[in-house]
Amino acid sequence: MASFVYNRFKYDLMKKTMDLSSDTIKVALMGSGHSTSTMFDNVWADVSANELAMGSGYTTGGATMAGKAVTQGTYTKWTASDTQWTSATFTAYYAVIYDTTATDNLICSIDFGGPMIVSAGTFKLQWNTNGLITML
Repeated sequence: MASFVYNRFKYDLMKKTMDLSSDTIKVALMGSGHSTSTMFDNVWADVSANELAMGSGYTTGGATMAGKAVTQGTYTKWTASDTQWTSATFTAYYAVIYDTTATDNLICSIDFGGPMIVSAGTFKLQWNTNGLITML
């Protein structure tokens, strides 16, 4: 499964029901069984069954993203501070980003391309400085 933006996110942008700068946005880590549909999955409950279990440095529901900003230049981009889990021991295959302010609506799913393993260390999602999501 490749990384993608959910159709619900596109709908929310067009309806002006989501603000990537001020809403509470979370990123949750998923196990190998994560599968999803851009068309039929709309809210966190639609995909949460394959979230990593709580414990070993991970809390269910994911981490709240900080430092979010939307900027316009040559292209429009959404950026955020890197997200990390400390004292962590787990294996993650995907990350799902969703908006808790907009009733847990899904934003995107990120495929790590294989297992990402951490053992008694820090698991860090280092977001691209060119944006988590960019629009030309």
